[in-house]
Amino acid sequence: MDLNDQQISGLIVRVENVMYVPHLDTPKDKSFAFVYFITVKNNAKVTVTIKGRKWVVREADGECTVVEGAGVVGETPTIEPGGEFTYNSYHVVQHESEVQGALFGTTESGGLFSVRIPDFKLRIPFSGA
Repeated sequence: MDLNDQQISGLIVRVENVMYVPHLDTPKDKSFAFVYFITVKNNAKVTVTIKGRKWVVREADGECTVVEGAGVVGETPTIEPGGEFTYNSYHVVQHESEVQGALFGTTESGGLFSVRIPDFKLRIPFSGA
């Protein structure tokens, strides 16, 4: 997206839940998995299509991972006025982290937009050994 991206009044993104999921398979260098649930609610007057997303995951040790790509969870959902789209995905980390994100897309008239995803934290539970 470029500097002409618009913000669409009434397009709302909520982080519904973030859960530590210890039983998921993870790589050795990123051994903590978190599943997050996102809802995009379209209270705007125009139909929108989500075309991409970008995540920035900042771990407590200073490592920063940027994840971006087409659509969300393999889809490019079209959301009509009054509609919503809910999905879940995950991040794997080695340390507690802060996550920022955004969704990008087009309106029914071809305009470009971006919308921020509320920041959230990935907090590793204390094992209490």
